[in-house]
Amino acid sequence: MSKKALTGIAMLALTGVALAGCSGGATPAPSGDSDAVSGEVTFVTWRTDLVQDGTFDEYAKEFTAKYPDASVKFEGITDYEGELTTRLSTKNYGDVLGIPNSVLPDQFGDYFEPLGKTADFEADYRFLAPKSYDGTQYGLALGGNANGIVYNTKVFEEAGITALPKTEAEWITALTAIKDKTDAIPMYTNYKDGWPLSQWSGNLGAVTGDADAVNEMAENSAPWTEGNDIYAIDSLIYETVAAGLTETDPLTTNWEQSKVDFATGKIATMALGSWAISQLQAAASDNGVDPSTVGYMTFPATAADGTQYAVVGGDYNLGINVNSNVKAAARAWIDFLIEDSGFTDTQGMVSALLSKDLPDNLAGLSDNGVELLELNAAPAGKEALFNTIAEKSQIDIWANIYRQKLIDIARGAADGDKQSYFDELNKRWADTITQVG
Repeated sequence: MSKKALTGIAMLALTGVALAGCSGGATPAPSGDSDAVSGEVTFVTWRTDLVQDGTFDEYAKEFTAKYPDASVKFEGITDYEGELTTRLSTKNYGDVLGIPNSVLPDQFGDYFEPLGKTADFEADYRFLAPKSYDGTQYGLALGGNANGIVYNTKVFEEAGITALPKTEAEWITALTAIKDKTDAIPMYTNYKDGWPLSQWSGNLGAVTGDADAVNEMAENSAPWTEGNDIYAIDSLIYETVAAGLTETDPLTTNWEQSKVDFATGKIATMALGSWAISQLQAAASDNGVDPSTVGYMTFPATAADGTQYAVVGGDYNLGINVNSNVKAAARAWIDFLIEDSGFTDTQGMVSALLSKDLPDNLAGLSDNGVELLELNAAPAGKEALFNTIAEKSQIDIWANIYRQKLIDIARGAADGDKQSYFDELNKRWADTITQVG
């Protein structure tokens, strides 16, 4: 597995939000003087599981031990993107939060406090590019993930699968064996919760091994054409559903239950970032199952050079509400989580710190000859191009609506077929490219 510096991957926004507020000066990193850090920090987080199980409370205690005049309270949100996009129209979105993907790069300063010049972070941090704009850094990644597919090793063994699939055809063959030889659902879409369908887009670049896959898609008038990453991703989803290799009724899927069902062998595969590994291992342990049943593979595709790739990039970037009254304490909390808490170690994530090695739970990728791929940032002046095209074409690459329709067509619940839908997506994408120039 490559251990080169992993410096960024764009988490791309789809919808614009109304501008509000104005940014102040850069928030300096807290000094060694703990008296300068005071007040109660409200941390708005997408990790509801860590709020509920008390993990964040333990971090907060350690933080207050370091900064006696500061404390942290937590607000966990399940529909994180949806609710935060709405709340950004107010000043009530916490003090520290994961910067929503709905905020376009040229809007960062309207909602988030500058953390400093990006150049000043480059020697120490990974994943800077997504939340940098015009040379200023507005967010730091809490950690990073590989993108791919979790699989139940016992189910694969029971089905007689001895090698992980490396093509769509091998994938369908493997999942068909699971359907025929086990009682497990070969692939679980998590259609009803919606957000898990966005996880598939994290594989853009893995199919072709092209670090500019996303940037090139922004200027490709027919990306849903064979040979392109998005075609391979959505084709695999369609063919898997059409072959009857997913849950019977996608309208009744349940994310929380799916973790238990996966751990106990009722589900064979789900498309999720490597952030999910620790949650699934915990579900296995809670149900008396060996956590090693949680396997991780890259997207089943092989690039033209004969190599399999897995895209690696940052999770949500932590930013400071530009309206916060406790900015020094907020910055101290961000630094504590990234540098001192051990969060990425316990969660099995890639640290945002260049000094940290990759986590053990990604060993399965290197064992299978998979190389890690970091996507290139958008060229200067085109930081918002992909986002704008996705928004105006109403193809929510990083959300779920267009993929829910893809699944509906594949299962016969909506009109059309794969080619007709891909033709529609290509037309909408091409028309929008023309519109935005």
